[in-house]
Amino acid sequence: MQRVAAVCAILTLPCASRALAWDYPEHREIALYAIETLDPPRRRAFDELWGAAQATSARLCERGADTEQTTAPDCIDWAAFSAIAGDHSCSAAEALQVVMEEDWILEVADVGAQLGIDLSAIEVRPLPDQEGALENPFADAERQLADQAVRAARINVLRTADTRLQRADPRYATRAASNHAHFLLPRPTVETDADGYNRLALEPGSPINAMGVYGWYHLRALEKAKRLAQGDLTPEERATYARSMLVDEAFGLHFLEDMFAAGHVAGSWGDASQRKGTHDHYNELGFEAAIWGREGPGVVLMGDAHMLPENRAVAAAALRRSLRQVLDTAAGGPEAADFELEADVPMAADRFDVCEAAVMPSPEPGWLRGPDVKEPLRGVLRRTPVPGLGPGRGAQPRFRAEVGPFVGLIAALDGRGTLNGFTPGQGSAGIIGGLDIAARVGFGLDGVMGESGDGLVFVDVGLRADTASTSAVDDSPENEFFGNIAAAVPSRLALSTRFRMPFYLVPGDLLLLSPLYLVSPETYTQMAVTAGNGGLLPWQAGFATSFGRFQLVPGRELGMSYYGLIGSKDRLLVPYGPGDARLVDLNSILFEVPFLEYRPYRAFSSHQSSEVLFQLFFAADVPTGVDTVVPPAVETDLQTIWSLGLRFSYDWRYYP
Repeated sequence: MQRVAAVCAILTLPCASRALAWDYPEHREIALYAIETLDPPRRRAFDELWGAAQATSARLCERGADTEQTTAPDCIDWAAFSAIAGDHSCSAAEALQVVMEEDWILEVADVGAQLGIDLSAIEVRPLPDQEGALENPFADAERQLADQAVRAARINVLRTADTRLQRADPRYATRAASNHAHFLLPRPTVETDADGYNRLALEPGSPINAMGVYGWYHLRALEKAKRLAQGDLTPEERATYARSMLVDEAFGLHFLEDMFAAGHVAGSWGDASQRKGTHDHYNELGFEAAIWGREGPGVVLMGDAHMLPENRAVAAAALRRSLRQVLDTAAGGPEAADFELEADVPMAADRFDVCEAAVMPSPEPGWLRGPDVKEPLRGVLRRTPVPGLGPGRGAQPRFRAEVGPFVGLIAALDGRGTLNGFTPGQGSAGIIGGLDIAARVGFGLDGVMGESGDGLVFVDVGLRADTASTSAVDDSPENEFFGNIAAAVPSRLALSTRFRMPFYLVPGDLLLLSPLYLVSPETYTQMAVTAGNGGLLPWQAGFATSFGRFQLVPGRELGMSYYGLIGSKDRLLVPYGPGDARLVDLNSILFEVPFLEYRPYRAFSSHQSSEVLFQLFFAADVPTGVDTVVPPAVETDLQTIWSLGLRFSYDWRYYP
């Protein structure tokens, strides 16, 4: 039952993989830019409403757009709500509750601010001159090396931020990945126009999607804005309506911002591996998209941790239009939404849970009515990217991540330096070479939260062949005439197995705690996600460089080779004192514990992965069965051989 529970938990991890559109500082930066570029009258209206909303709370910043805020903030401004939405809360009501009552959200804001500083310090390299690269391959190679250095720096910065965010907010990795709320629905056909897409995204029963979630919360904000415009409110009621209106709008704007991230525009269809791989590919390399209401050239969109100034500008234009509608509706301005309220408007922020819902909900009775109720959404939609097509002709190419079950083959060479021999008192050092060929089955979880992670789970079964050790049983010159049998360790064959699994705090804890999945699957999944990203004490997180990735891995992998099981037993000459030489048959198990890995090469196609891996490892060759052949009926004690080795392997995997 423990194994079944563990497998069930592992299978949930691909859905928990990090698939954000923008990172915290990018979400907040887009919102800040939208506010900063409002025209003066609307900026004054925003500041007045925010002043009323935050007047009674020390947790809310005095300024709604606090451009001077940096690390270790003691308050949350309005712009930060768009970063908190979705990724650190599941509804506007929860976002407000978290901000007002939870101290950990200040730590999240601190991590976000530091991430923004770290990302801004990374060089943004210009696009390569393809013609010049062809003429000068050496310059192109130099550029590629520099690009890899920049990429490695970004991976390491995100690794640190993700680890800190997961520690501050344990639901961080799983919350945003529970459904497709952050993604755009793919267009069903090329004939789908803006109005048709709007209807599709908002239709009750449609799969939950970014446009639908934004529309829901924007209309809720407009509803409260309309109530504010009617007056007849006490100062306390006005402050409450202003706060919940602005929080509803900020929560919806998170998903409007998501609509400008390349990986979320290309489409969310496909299995978990395709969704994650496609998301990551386009976010990093970009996606050319048209804008619904704009003729002429489109825009190249990027994604999380890769935002360009032009991405911020085009996204902020849509946010500005949305915010103007809310402000004008509250103040009776020129872009006020035209609709009628048919019921009492709730004073609290909306509770539509975007983490639990699978489809767009139906409006309750009393939802705002009128022939032009969706016109505000049309105005905003015309400023958003046209999403890619769904499955079929014309769809954008799909990419896969190493997520899901796989089968594979592994070939490895290793050499280990022994510190002693099997015979007690034998301390001469030697070298043993080995060849290992194995079949592998497992579950790919690489990069559960990012490329610095390693959640790979596998088991190998194969054959191993060892050379004889370079050291002999003793210093006698006659040993050269006896060859293999006189070596301290003779050449041998073995059955080999190898296991790998990340751990939360101590090796094997995910297996031991697997029954927890039956009681609290979310808790267990959070532990597994943390384990894949380096563990509770994240000293096993990978460190990327321009020439490969390094990672400490003690306790994460164990190799075992069973000698003496293939054919005849291994025969060993044992000098047991002056004039006492014995011949024994030996069974032993070699335990290998890797502690440092280096991966210089990795390639992944749509279904296959190949990787070169170097590992430094400790090893212990433990005798498990000793049978004295000559002289018979004599008991012979042997000792464990300790060694340090280097393993080179080529790993091929196939993902069906």
